[in-house]
Amino acid sequence: MNRLYWQTLGAGSRDLVLLHGWGLNAEVWRYIAERLSPHFRLHLVDLPGYGRSQGYPALSLAQMAQEILARAPEKAVWLGWSLGGLVASQAALDAPQRVTQLITVASSPCFAAQAPWPGIRPEVLQGFQQQLSDDFQRTVERFLALQTLGSESARQDARLLKSMVLNLPMPPVEVLNGGLTILEQQDLRLPMQQLTQPFLRIYGALDGLVPRKIAPLLDAQWPNSSSAIVDKASHAPFISHPDAFCQLLTNFLQP
Repeated sequence: MNRLYWQTLGAGSRDLVLLHGWGLNAEVWRYIAERLSPHFRLHLVDLPGYGRSQGYPALSLAQMAQEILARAPEKAVWLGWSLGGLVASQAALDAPQRVTQLITVASSPCFAAQAPWPGIRPEVLQGFQQQLSDDFQRTVERFLALQTLGSESARQDARLLKSMVLNLPMPPVEVLNGGLTILEQQDLRLPMQQLTQPFLRIYGALDGLVPRKIAPLLDAQWPNSSSAIVDKASHAPFISHPDAFCQLLTNFLQP
């Protein structure tokens, strides 16, 4: 039976839906939930098939967005990290009247590199898919280490991410492979030009998965959006630089 894990907490009057990245779960947000909960009503979600949202097959990006929209508040701010940024973006495209503001974190509308677009080389993503079937846990751990590489607190951040993964059920290999396929194949650059709601993109200056070089490219392609780069942060700026990250959010979301 499919069951989406969904926890609501916080004392604020505005709803904020938080979507995690590939291989992980909603526990990644515990680090900043205390800072945000006085200001917002937080909705912590495990993406379908991840963490405590068990029983799902590998879903397409559109199916993931629809599954979460079915449980989400009628109107909310949506924030997505990495793969979660693609899901939040798809929800904003599918139901623009329900996503009042959009925030993507260390995310890209097109994760795969293609000249002249910077990103992850397709063979790297394909390599992860091959390695998942050979050594599941080690492949996920290697991906987590990549997410923190470069930041001053890289080792500590990687340990934190690893503990969040290993303390909850691991996603089935088919779900992880499905997520990698989305990262490899999805391209929302053109569709997202039509978004009109306030839209903030946050990047880590040292991110090796989503290069900061895409920030000015999207500034030009998406003039209705704005970007911010967290200095000395890698792929998880909300973990390595929680104060700077939360300040960016609250500044953007001020009523």
